[in-house]
Amino acid sequence: METVIGFRAAAKILRRRVHGGFVSEATRRTLSLRYQIHDLEGMIQGIINDVWENGDDALRRLTKEYDKAEISAIEVPPAEINAAAASVDKSLLDALELAAGRVKDFHQRQREALFSGFNQMSMEQIYRPLERVGCYAPGGTAFYPSSVLMTAIPARVAGVAEVCLVTPPGKDGRVPAPTLAAAKLAGVDRVFRIGGAQAVAALAVGTKTVPKVDKICGPGSIFVTVAKRLLYGMVALDGLQGPSEVLIIADDSAKPEYIAADMMAQAEHDPLATTVLVTTSERVAKAVTDELNRVVESMSRQFVIHQSLSNMSCVAVVDCLEEAVELSNMYAPEHLLLLTADSEAVLSKIESAGCVFTGPRATVAFGDYIAGPSHVLPTSGTARFSSPLNVLDFIKIIDVVRVDDGMVKNLGPAAATIAAAEGLTAHERALRLRMDRI
Repeated sequence: METVIGFRAAAKILRRRVHGGFVSEATRRTLSLRYQIHDLEGMIQGIINDVWENGDDALRRLTKEYDKAEISAIEVPPAEINAAAASVDKSLLDALELAAGRVKDFHQRQREALFSGFNQMSMEQIYRPLERVGCYAPGGTAFYPSSVLMTAIPARVAGVAEVCLVTPPGKDGRVPAPTLAAAKLAGVDRVFRIGGAQAVAALAVGTKTVPKVDKICGPGSIFVTVAKRLLYGMVALDGLQGPSEVLIIADDSAKPEYIAADMMAQAEHDPLATTVLVTTSERVAKAVTDELNRVVESMSRQFVIHQSLSNMSCVAVVDCLEEAVELSNMYAPEHLLLLTADSEAVLSKIESAGCVFTGPRATVAFGDYIAGPSHVLPTSGTARFSSPLNVLDFIKIIDVVRVDDGMVKNLGPAAATIAAAEGLTAHERALRLRMDRI
């Protein structure tokens, strides 16, 4: 893991990761070395074209190729979902129920706060939920029932009529029982045992089995995220999430073991996950590096963590917290962890981040599982202009203008003047026809 000293050196590294392009050079280099993928977009476009042309047959073939799983039935039947939910350990089911309740409560409160609407004289806004949404829950090297809760529940709270879930199967062709239990808790209508770029393509274009959706949401690998980007315009997207990332701002008061623990927690998601520590303390920087070297080998996903820390992560030592904040705002991280003596003061200066974690015991893992806000957050610097997944992602706003004689009399002349200035005589005529009849 690279360690740099000074603001300029740190800024140079972080700018390479948020340089205006979608896939950073570090990511492309890792893909080339680890997966022998030299044309990522071309590869994903080929998968999309295959699903477009060959539908369900392509999904079965691609699942065998990439997930090493033979599937006959693409959709998981309700009986299998119910049986899986019944088989889940009670302690896990209780934990999922608690998390589901908190996610639902948070988003219901958001809906109540946002959707009071307004109806002022002749103007109004009305809200309509999307008809059908596709949620993506990652799988493969790990499974994520939490992602099911964090995507499907906000959609349900928004009033979406049909919620579909796609998630990769295990090598036995089955979706893990905890994922299916979470789907049942979240009120998912249909579950499909497909993942990767092929699942995103199926939701976007539709196949005989998989319905075309209005919007796709949920985090995924770099392959999922690139597929979403390539399909934008054919289907609505919540954003481009993934691979996962965290930036930690720490001063000399921070506990190195806490920092190292959160860096490993982020790194174990994906070899392409990014962890960045920006600290004002050389002592903390060294202690964190020593702690990582000591603990990584004891983690169950040590190989993934090692790949992420070696290729996608860095430690930066800067002179002051103001420099740390400037770096963070430039990077616009998905997760921002503030481990400083006065984290609220630092928070007041943060302009761009997906979710900020503060407090003496703060850890991103609370947000990943149970705090309440969705853990589907903007990555790759997109937090500069986008927001976490929320109820608004599943709502259409329709403006209503009721035109009466008073509006024609009071506003018509000004509207006609603007139309004439723009040279749009048909617009002007449409206005003056109404004005002449009052």
